[in-house]
Amino acid sequence: MKWLNLIFVVIVLLIGCAVPSGSPVKVYSEQGVMPIQAHRGGGLRIPENTLETFIETWEMGIIPEADIRTTQDDIIICMHDKTAKRLAPTTSDSLIDVPFEEMTLEVAQTLDVGISRGGQTQRIPTLESVFEAMSGHPERFIYLDYKKIDMDRLALMVRSYGLERQIIFTTKHHNLIMDWHSRIPESLSLLWIGGSQENIEKTFASIRENNYLGITTLQIHVMEVDAESDQPFKPSPKFLEERREEVSGQGILFQVLPWKMVEPEVYVQLMELGVRSFATDYPLMTVELYQNFMKK
Repeated sequence: MKWLNLIFVVIVLLIGCAVPSGSPVKVYSEQGVMPIQAHRGGGLRIPENTLETFIETWEMGIIPEADIRTTQDDIIICMHDKTAKRLAPTTSDSLIDVPFEEMTLEVAQTLDVGISRGGQTQRIPTLESVFEAMSGHPERFIYLDYKKIDMDRLALMVRSYGLERQIIFTTKHHNLIMDWHSRIPESLSLLWIGGSQENIEKTFASIRENNYLGITTLQIHVMEVDAESDQPFKPSPKFLEERREEVSGQGILFQVLPWKMVEPEVYVQLMELGVRSFATDYPLMTVELYQNFMKK
């Protein structure tokens, strides 16, 4: 992947080198990683939240997201949903609606979560197995989207594997980011905000009151309105540009998640507004668009 690293060095220079030393752009650029998140691990193309998917995403030079929750026997696993119904549809009737927090790890790992995307059999990974795959690979970052876990235990695991600068603690709750920051101040983090423009502004008002404490990346969900109109998404371009300038002024990376939007034109329009970081369900397309745009 040497060619990918060279391309990213050029991109970083184009973005500008005047970024805070602890900013995500600086941290990622040192490892030749693009500031692109593969939603739920690898987007819609490959199975969600599996170790195989994470490895494929890392090899693209971008960052997977892992959703984390806890089994009945207190093992942290990577899984977005509460039950197996959507992601492991061949699960027996006796287990299909059982919450993972009521399953042991042994039972949870009998489920096939590869079949939901038409792939080969894949199993639910423990977070520890993911950390083992990251250890010794400083270029492997991961977003950890908080579902239901013990924060003290997670912090102990992160420190025991020496991954303080490789995990990005992810949540929609600023109080949890502040809590995490008190445990591992050097850790990266992401606060995501969805809903209406009014709701997003209310959240901004709250995080301003707390001086953006602990936030290193802020993500806004962008929703489609009319793909063929001059304003194909919401929040409005003006609102997004203002929020980008606001958080960038705090040394925070501004990221958007175009929700269920596959139109390349939307991504280009967002980059023309100054967006330089995406979360996406279409990582292959996003990487290509990003690289082509940054070459201009």
